[in-house]
Amino acid sequence: MSRPAVEVADILHAQGDAFVEQHRWLSVQQRSVLRAIARCRTAALGGHVDACRACGHQAISYNSCRNRHCPKCQAQARERWLHARERELLDVPYVHVVFTLPHALLPLTYRNSTRLYTWLFQASAATLREVAADPRHLGAEIGVLSILHTWGQTLVRHPHVHCVVPAGGLSPDHQRWIHPKYAGFFLPVRILSRVFRGKFVAALRRAYARDQLDLSGATGHLRDPAQWHAFVDALFITDWVVYAKPAFGGATAVLRYLGRYTHRVAISNHRLLAFDGDRVTFQWKDYAHGDQRRTMTLSAMEFLRRFVQHILPRGFVRIRQSGFLANTYRATRVALARTLLAAPPIAHPPTDAATPAPTTETAATWACPRCGAAMIVGPILSAPHLASVTLGFDTS
Repeated sequence: MSRPAVEVADILHAQGDAFVEQHRWLSVQQRSVLRAIARCRTAALGGHVDACRACGHQAISYNSCRNRHCPKCQAQARERWLHARERELLDVPYVHVVFTLPHALLPLTYRNSTRLYTWLFQASAATLREVAADPRHLGAEIGVLSILHTWGQTLVRHPHVHCVVPAGGLSPDHQRWIHPKYAGFFLPVRILSRVFRGKFVAALRRAYARDQLDLSGATGHLRDPAQWHAFVDALFITDWVVYAKPAFGGATAVLRYLGRYTHRVAISNHRLLAFDGDRVTFQWKDYAHGDQRRTMTLSAMEFLRRFVQHILPRGFVRIRQSGFLANTYRATRVALARTLLAAPPIAHPPTDAATPAPTTETAATWACPRCGAAMIVGPILSAPHLASVTLGFDTS
């Protein structure tokens, strides 16, 4: 894939200092992420000199920041994660369900993001498991893989979780695999919506009763009990959005599908079209009008403001598994499911322990720009040993 015309790092190099200076409310975590993205693959992080044995051409390769919010650092992490999940896939169709928080809750997320995103995970997964366990619908224990996204196509807040679920589950006595009673999605979306809403609002009410919510700024009026109860009651006026996509294929299809969602960041560099030093133009997909491709131009300050609101709190886990895919007993339950489905274990490459020890010279993943031969990775060099570059944004 060709290098994008504009990168988020370019915007930070030009406007990062001014943005941080004008937005003193930025958290330590947000400042740290912006600094990491600005330093990614620059001399500030050190690197190594690659050389071509055929023609002698040399080139510096700078180290990456490996931050999960960096648009340039997710490809390898995604491949490692997908390789691990490959061992857990079942030979059954999979379904994709999306749970979205209503717009009315967005003001609360600004100061209570950790709590609300955690409840979004918990309420959505618990809803799927509860409805699936009902004999009227499936009567089985299911597995759920959940992935948090907090953004919409134009970088506004749009918290939602993508849930990927094997179609079917283990019987209550774990003696058989229960297949869905009918084709398509096997759980009623309307019931999922109502159960999800009830569970999330119950968590909200408990937190309010225990004074665990930060109700300041735009949500300060909710400290008044009368206004709080009116706010909560209004959440029941409309159905909460739960969207189920049609079932898709087995192991190969689900890996390809997961690869589109797991390690996304708020915006990829390839969606950025232009940056003139002050204004950023990017492409977005208008889902409300037939997925049309449109462009949007924002000031650099507004673009960065929208970008930083999707930086998650340090240590917050954005990919979670529950049901029979929960970490505590995933291996045994997946093995049991395969046995009940009479499916052989999915083959996978040997673990790292079985791979040969690296040599002093390792083939790089790119070709010499002069002759096309393989570039060889040279010794690692620290930042002081590399030529300095002007970064604009303070990376110290």
